[in-house]
Amino acid sequence: MSGKLVPKVILEGTRLTHKTDLAFALNEHPRVVGPRKYRYHSPLISAEWCAFTNFPWGRGLINFDGPGEEALALETYATWARLFELQRFYSWIVDRFHVSTQVWQRRERRRELDFRWLEERLRPLGFRIVLCARTPDSFAAAREERLTVSGNPRQYDDLSVFVREQDDFREALRRSSLPVLELDVSDGDVARAADRVADWLERTGGLYLDG
Repeated sequence: MSGKLVPKVILEGTRLTHKTDLAFALNEHPRVVGPRKYRYHSPLISAEWCAFTNFPWGRGLINFDGPGEEALALETYATWARLFELQRFYSWIVDRFHVSTQVWQRRERRRELDFRWLEERLRPLGFRIVLCARTPDSFAAAREERLTVSGNPRQYDDLSVFVREQDDFREALRRSSLPVLELDVSDGDVARAADRVADWLERTGGLYLDG
């Protein structure tokens, strides 16, 4: 077992659950990626990039439409998996990935996607999933905070959508073959949440990789 820190974490969950804040915090956490004397870039990727269309708020890996874009999405996931395999001895923090795609496509397109093939490739690399969740009554305060910076505030009008989607994530993750931690972020303390993820990675052997 090497002493090199190579954690691989996928952050999943509905909106308003601090996934992106937590991704940045983990990518600089000394117990997750090691102590740093200066700031430098390290991999932080997302399936939420709307890279399939040439306009803002377009489509991508999560909200693709039609057979052609489904094939494009699956090829992209396979490409990411191959990149992870080729660079297995590095840390990867992922802000939304295949579970977000499953949840969105099931709800919006009534399309069932089987990502067992992907998880079979991610599991030997040490990938783990953190489900960022919050109590239903805490969404309102999270919305008020988000509205101060959001470029698309109307998406937060109906908070019941997020509560239902959170349950959809739980259902999808019950079928996952990857280790899963459900993390309560209701208090908004991102630093504390990052510490709890670091604790879990240490406890479950998720910081290192044999080889």
